[in-house]
Amino acid sequence: MKHLTIVSGCYNEASNLPEFLRRVWAVTARFPDFQWNVLLIDNASTDDSEKILRAAAAAEPRLKVIFNARNFGHIRSPYHGILQAPGDAVIFLASDLQDPPELIEQFIPLWEKGAQVVAAVKNESEESPLFFLVRKIYYRLVARLADVDLLRNFTGFGLYDRRLVEYLRASEDPYPYLRGQISEIGLPVTRVPFVQPRRKRGFSKNNFYTLYDIAMLGFTNHTKVPLRLATIAGFTMALFCFGVSLGYLIYKLLNWESFQLGLAPIVVGLFFIGSVQLFFIGVLGEYIGAIHTKVTKRPLVVERERLNF
Repeated sequence: MKHLTIVSGCYNEASNLPEFLRRVWAVTARFPDFQWNVLLIDNASTDDSEKILRAAAAAEPRLKVIFNARNFGHIRSPYHGILQAPGDAVIFLASDLQDPPELIEQFIPLWEKGAQVVAAVKNESEESPLFFLVRKIYYRLVARLADVDLLRNFTGFGLYDRRLVEYLRASEDPYPYLRGQISEIGLPVTRVPFVQPRRKRGFSKNNFYTLYDIAMLGFTNHTKVPLRLATIAGFTMALFCFGVSLGYLIYKLLNWESFQLGLAPIVVGLFFIGSVQLFFIGVLGEYIGAIHTKVTKRPLVVERERLNF
């Protein structure tokens, strides 16, 4: 009997957890020939999520729960859950129901046919059109700049064979970029398109900072192009400034009495050069921050308690 584990992270999802669990167990009931577990990792929720999970785990021994000691963020916590999941394959999805559990029914036949990675790709979304457009532009930009062929419009929702999970475990990445790691490993990916529904209850835990964090993680982990651009931009600006200076010198020599340089070009030039320097210092800082995160080798999460393990 093949063994599969459905993994999901949650943080203050008390309004969605009952329906999420109901729909997940309904999907597993359609595959009685498989051994199923559901693993939920709670990121130190401050609402009734822990109470709901404790009651559900007491009623269903196949539900495994990890309670984190604190909120370790939406990148590290779910990834830790994937690494802790038993079974021949792991299915990951979000507990806010924006990843439809019913799509799992399409994953399993593909896995049984030999697919080692099944990725749910959201080509369309019912969220804000502007927000979705910004996401698509980001995915396209990172994919163009990356050293590997990154998955576009992929948030992690999918099925991962045990072989991939063990590769992820061996990487020991303390701050992983999952979609990038999948592309780096290079196992064939089977894509399943879907329309992402709008969140019905609760509020998204993503804000500008978390989205920026993911964006920078994608850049720093999989491309050196921004660093090369800094070098190229510096060299180009140096040539440009030298050319402008030479032109001013020649014009001044030819029109010594009538030509007045003034302060405006100098002020504008200083502000322009200063802003470009600050921008690329910030880019360099992102790479240094990524290096610092990896060399400190902190644990992905610290667990406070486990249920049904």
